[in-house]
This record gives sequence, C-alpha cells and structure tokens, in this order.
Amino acid sequence: MTLTSARSHEPQLSPSSAASGWRHPLRHLRGRFQRWFHNRLPRTDTLTLTQRNVYIVPTRAGAMLALTLLLLLVASINYQLNLGYLLTFLLAGSAVVGMHVCHGNLRGVTLHLNPPNPVHAGQAVALDIRLASAHKRTRYGLGAGVIGVDAAHTPLAWTDVPAQGSAEVQVAWAAPQRGLHALPALKVQTLFPLGTFRVWTVWRPAAQVLVYPTPEAHPPALPAGEPQPGHGGSARVQSTGEFDGVRAYRRGDPLKTVVWKKAAQAFAAGRNELVSRDALSSQRQQLWLDHAQCGHSALEARLSRLTAWVLMADRLGLDYGLRLPGRDIAPDQGPGHRARCLEALALV
Repeated sequence: MTLTSARSHEPQLSPSSAASGWRHPLRHLRGRFQRWFHNRLPRTDTLTLTQRNVYIVPTRAGAMLALTLLLLLVASINYQLNLGYLLTFLLAGSAVVGMHVCHGNLRGVTLHLNPPNPVHAGQAVALDIRLASAHKRTRYGLGAGVIGVDAAHTPLAWTDVPAQGSAEVQVAWAAPQRGLHALPALKVQTLFPLGTFRVWTVWRPAAQVLVYPTPEAHPPALPAGEPQPGHGGSARVQSTGEFDGVRAYRRGDPLKTVVWKKAAQAFAAGRNELVSRDALSSQRQQLWLDHAQCGHSALEARLSRLTAWVLMADRLGLDYGLRLPGRDIAPDQGPGHRARCLEALALV
C-alpha cells in the first residue's frame, strides 16, 4: 500500500510546559540539544554501527570505580604499599579492557526495522527491530528502546545476538493521534561486560506509521441503504445495526450467507430461526457511509463514527462505500477495501 499524502502534526507547548522549561533551564537546554542532534541524523531503516555513530561514556558505577581507584592510588603512594599499587593498576587495567570490549560489543551490529502495521489512535505501535552480526562472537546484553521526552530513562528491550546470526526485539510507541507519522528516534545500547561504560547509538528510522481514527465505542445502527439507479424502493436498518437484505434460511444455502449474529440472538431467545443474506435484495440497494450524514458536528467525532461503521460493515461482509469531502470510494468489500477506507479516514 503506497501512501501519497501525509498529515503532519506540530507539537504545541502548553503554558505549564513552558513554565516548566523556565523552572528547569538545564532540562530545557538538554531537550533543545537533543532535538538539534536528532535532526542532524539521516533517516534510514537499515543502519550499520561503526565508530562514527557509536558513542561511549562512563556510567555512575564507572565514575565510582574511577573515584575508588584514585583513592587507592593516593593511599598506596602515601603508605608505599606495593600490593596497593598492584590492586590499583589491576583494577584500572580491567576497566580499560572492559571499555574496549563494551565498545566492540555494539560496533559492527546492523539494525533493521520492519515497517509497522497501521493501528488505531490510542493503541501502541509495535516496532520490530532485527539486530544482526556477521562476526564470529556473540553480542551480549543489547537493549533497544524509543527515545521519549526524558532520554535518560528510556525503557529498553534486551537481547543477545548470536555469532553470525540475528535476534529480534519489539518495542512499543504510543502514537499521538490519527494521521501519517514519522517514527521517533530509537536508542540501542549495551553495558556489557562490567557495567562501567555505556555504549549507545541513536537511530532515526525512515519508515512511517499510519494511525486510523479511534472507532466509536457504541456506534448507532448502520445507515439506510440507497436504491441503485434503475431500482425503486428503499432499504431499512435493523436495530442490531445490520444492513437489511435478509430472508429466511433455505435448505442448501451456503453457511457463509447465514447471519450468525441474528441466529445467536434467536437462539438466546429460545427460537430456532436462521436467516440468510438475500443477494437479490443486495443488488437493489447500496450502503453508503456518508461523512455529511453521520450525526455529529465535530470532525473527529464524525471520523470516529465512520471508522466504527466501516469495521461493522466489514465484519458483516457487506458491500459498502465511503463518502468524504472531495473523495468517494465506491462500494466494495474485503480487507483491501477496508484498508483503503480507513486510510482515507486517517488522512482527512
């Protein structure tokens, strides 16, 4: 499915967030620097990590180890402790080796993102990330996550990458609202082997995610059908929300034409009644889901109701069309038609 239009949503700063920025100037400056740094990175769905895009800094544990080594060195010099020198330089050498091992644990890994599936507003977007390594050693303790407002507390999904193999992790991102959105920046990091250094990279995927409107929780019945040209009469809507065009079940009718929802309601009421869809009646009427006749004045409420109707008509296996401002989608059915309708609703 190729998307030819996009809807951009610029974040709006509320007065409270602006005031918070003034109360915490360092946090505000850190956020501005983060946005500037992310905007400099190219967007790509496949990224190979090299020395140019992998960064390393000591962790808090690493800083405490450095302070401890400094105290050991001063004490050894002051008291002329040969074993103190030995312990100090042994620990310092281990830390230096751990730094190189930690950097090499992430360097050379290739990251690939599979395009995410469309979701409805309010649902989490699942991002499937594949980490591959062509080297003959296992990569331990690699974590991936979505960078949010606070980059220092990014939830990570952890995995090990086997030698000359690959591993997959899945992270979630809460889409802000309906429309076509660029994916946020991702972070991949490792603390292996000692946890004294943190090696990480920032990755901006090029893929986009389509977010459909949220379907109305309790939509009304489907609208009345419109008679096709050359056919008189009108269609009705049942109280269950099903488009009219049914008849009593006849022996030999295919099971896929049975309206099982009505059958379940009849069985619950103690009646053994089956009904089938009347193909002849369906040929005389068309079901149109019209933006101008869905009973709401607010745009988002209309789109929410139309989304619920599209899902309802698709679940019932009906032919339905969609009318939006400046665009009509002819009646049809099936997963492809449902996806076209939901895409049009998302990009209004």
